[in-house]
Amino acid sequence: MHRPPATFQVNGAAIRATRKRQGLGIRETAEAAGISRSYLQRLETGTRQQMRPPKFAALRKTLHADEDELLIPHEEPNEKR
Repeated sequence: MHRPPATFQVNGAAIRATRKRQGLGIRETAEAAGISRSYLQRLETGTRQQMRPPKFAALRKTLHADEDELLIPHEEPNEKR
């Protein structure tokens, strides 16, 4: 049975870029997502990289972003040739 992750590894630079591209301020984005401004700021600066699923979903919805846009890309293992 597939279980959702306990936390998401988010890419702070991608969160900030997405927010700014949409012309949103940090305070209004945080309020719309139901998180504190300081929490969003820590995510954007990389001080914090983990988000629980409900908060991540709310931020994603606020930013109108796909899940993959805001996550730290994970590297695929090198394939043997």
